[in-house]
Amino acid sequence: MKKVLIIGAGIVGASAAYHLSTQYAEVVLIDRQEPGQATKAAAGIICPWASQRRNKAWYALASAGAAYYPEFIRSLEEQGEVETGYKKVGALAIHTDVNRLEKKVELLNKRKEHAPEIGEVELLDTEQAASYFPVLSDEYAAVRISGAAKVEGDQLLSALERVAVKRGVQYIKGSAIPYIKEGKVCGVMVDGQIIEGDQIIIAAGAWASEFTESFGKKLQVIGQKAQILHLQSNHEASGEWPVIMPPSTQYLVPFQDGRFVAGATHEDTDDYDIQPTAGGILEVLSNTLPIAPVLSEAVLAEVRVGIRPHTPNFMPVIGQLPDYPQVWIANGLGSSGLTVGPLLGKLLSQLVLGQETGWDLEHYSINQIIVDEH
Repeated sequence: MKKVLIIGAGIVGASAAYHLSTQYAEVVLIDRQEPGQATKAAAGIICPWASQRRNKAWYALASAGAAYYPEFIRSLEEQGEVETGYKKVGALAIHTDVNRLEKKVELLNKRKEHAPEIGEVELLDTEQAASYFPVLSDEYAAVRISGAAKVEGDQLLSALERVAVKRGVQYIKGSAIPYIKEGKVCGVMVDGQIIEGDQIIIAAGAWASEFTESFGKKLQVIGQKAQILHLQSNHEASGEWPVIMPPSTQYLVPFQDGRFVAGATHEDTDDYDIQPTAGGILEVLSNTLPIAPVLSEAVLAEVRVGIRPHTPNFMPVIGQLPDYPQVWIANGLGSSGLTVGPLLGKLLSQLVLGQETGWDLEHYSINQIIVDEH
């Protein structure tokens, strides 16, 4: 039986542990409870099909990640986990320019040929858009995408961890450093305890390079600070409303009992500081309140801050670390972490056990982010 150590219990690491827990493998999941972990701060929109990004490799992975969600959530529910934070509520891609929305309809209908999970695509005028999202400004028309969903990162992580531990995964809270013997990474040390393993998965997000630099492999992964606001209103039916995708990179996600999540900033950071800032809050509110003016009366209930991991070309990477074939890395998901993470964890579980993934992973090669320091 292979023993697999997983460093980092964000969405990728937790998904890998969850998928490995059904296999003939001994699994140890190690996490140091980094307060800036991206997954726990995030509220995700599962709707990659409306993206204007031209990178086909990114889109292929993101759309496959979205397509995998229903099966993934169903498997959790079969294990008794009904509070996964996931709900298919649809999305409204909004704009004041109807011509741009018409072009988005064309793009979505074209993509729907290969992604039927997109569901219904419908152009809405301002009045129709407001019927789906009652607090929407009357300046916005929309494209409704019925197959879109929302997910709360912290709830999904908790569900994955509960099932994985129930199935025998050992979950250790602590900081892991490499245990190297005769030039080979044989395991990790956590609080002075040596834990050996046959395969090691590094799913430590923006902090992954801390682990690899000690044996001469620096990863080109930068941290990007995301500030996300939780607004509390008196709109009790909001849990059924669709997510809002504005023309900008920000979003507005309604949850039950009048709670709205608005975000997020995209701030490059060297020190990984997770303190909310006045400027970050102002930026999010300046984008949110013109979309839903009545939320100016909402209570600012919480500000969450996460550090997203980005690669230089903003592409996810997955594969074996050069010169260390027992070490596997997945990273660089950025703001698409909750969309792609569950699928990437599944792919990692297959790779470490030598199983076929059905994917050509050349476009996601780990070599893109390696800086060899030897």
